[in-house]
Amino acid sequence: MLDRRTLLAALAATPLAACATTATQDGKAPLRLVTFNIWHNQGNWAARLPLIVAELKAQDADVIALQEVLEDAAVGLPNQATTIAGALGGYEVYFVSTDPEDSGRRYGNAILSRLPVLAHDTRKLEPLNDFRTAIRARVAFQGREIDVVGTHLAWQPDQAPVRAQQIADLLAWLPQDGTPLVVMGDFNAVQEDAGLAVLTGERFFSVLPRGSAPTTLNPAKGHQPRVIDHIFAETAHFAPVHGLVFGTETTGGEHPSDHFGVAGSIRLR
Repeated sequence: MLDRRTLLAALAATPLAACATTATQDGKAPLRLVTFNIWHNQGNWAARLPLIVAELKAQDADVIALQEVLEDAAVGLPNQATTIAGALGGYEVYFVSTDPEDSGRRYGNAILSRLPVLAHDTRKLEPLNDFRTAIRARVAFQGREIDVVGTHLAWQPDQAPVRAQQIADLLAWLPQDGTPLVVMGDFNAVQEDAGLAVLTGERFFSVLPRGSAPTTLNPAKGHQPRVIDHIFAETAHFAPVHGLVFGTETTGGEHPSDHFGVAGSIRLR
């Protein structure tokens, strides 16, 4: 187990250059992706918001998946994904929650895209009593259509069977038309977790290979180091270019979130 000082030094020292596995071979820009759990409005949201925006601007992603997104009329909080997208500029926002659309408080996941969105859809994942969702955006990129999915799975360490059920339900829900697929989000599990077996087998690769990052959970917020935020892309359709963890530094004593973000670049085969 790394101590906290060693852990943070490792994160700050390099943007995971070891994850840069291949360069684009055709001269075309890669597809740039980000997943980030923004910790809804916990801590000092007013101070954290500009840090989140700055981190996302630095990553310059084509598509962003956000988890723990909240809107709450009772406390005067607009939808956080809409607020972030407005600050970034140029992104369409799609949001999903298990809370009713007319509820004053809604909590869920979002996708932000600066690529043209051709279709979008949402899903309440089985088992419904875990209140988990997925959101899909079909985007146009370099003359191709790509499905990008954001999700947030069961959190309990012993819930690998539930995560496996959620992933199976997610994959069965998606259009079965051969469209290249990316699935990203907070999976609440390391890649070795049995519940993630479908996503960590031959069909998909992670932009963060196993062992390439010490954690995506912020140890300054009391978390044990684990890499539980992932970007998985279909091996048949994509090749990895680069992956990194971001949002590890403090500004004015504040971290952007209790998670670190994951950014990845992939190229179409």
